[in-house]
Amino acid sequence: MTQEILMAGAAQFGLTLSSVQATQMLRLLDELDDWNQRINLTAIRERSQQVTKHLLDSLSVQPFLQGSRVIDIGTGAGFPGIPLAIANPEREFTLLDSTAKKLKFVEHVAQLLRLTNITTVHARAESFSTPWRFDVVTSRAVGAIGRFVEWSGHLCVGGGRLLAMKGREPQAELSALPSGWKLVAMHRVMVPGLDEERHIVEICRSHDRI
Repeated sequence: MTQEILMAGAAQFGLTLSSVQATQMLRLLDELDDWNQRINLTAIRERSQQVTKHLLDSLSVQPFLQGSRVIDIGTGAGFPGIPLAIANPEREFTLLDSTAKKLKFVEHVAQLLRLTNITTVHARAESFSTPWRFDVVTSRAVGAIGRFVEWSGHLCVGGGRLLAMKGREPQAELSALPSGWKLVAMHRVMVPGLDEERHIVEICRSHDRI
């Protein structure tokens, strides 16, 4: 039943999960429960809430992904990065966090589930640099939008998108967007089973086409 709920919920975001992918996502939750006994990774312990607030909430970003390279800033225990990597095996995902013990969990799950499209980075976004940039930069728990853009904007390729996952519509935060960036759209998303507001704030460089 849980797998059916997950697959039906994912379909609302345009995702057709295979039974293998759904099983992988539920195995992620099993490992989260196991590691939570030793490391405090999440306060959400009830399986139905985990499916809603971890898996389906992560997958709500799916309709706004583009390109082949995605970086998840402040990934924590791997959300939204791991569910998105499972659902998009053709894309490369970099999961960045400043807390090493959380990345150890991410690395464990990636190895266990044979997710070869996941790379982890132990760093702060503002100090991380690579020879390439990313088509999409996501964030679920990095705080104010202005800071998210300030810290991670350099990682976004021209024409790329920054996607900030928020609860209530964060209109006040948008006035603090750094110079050179603009709002593309404020998307209200409905996460199946979640009786809370969710918005995805889509941002790009000021000179990029919308």
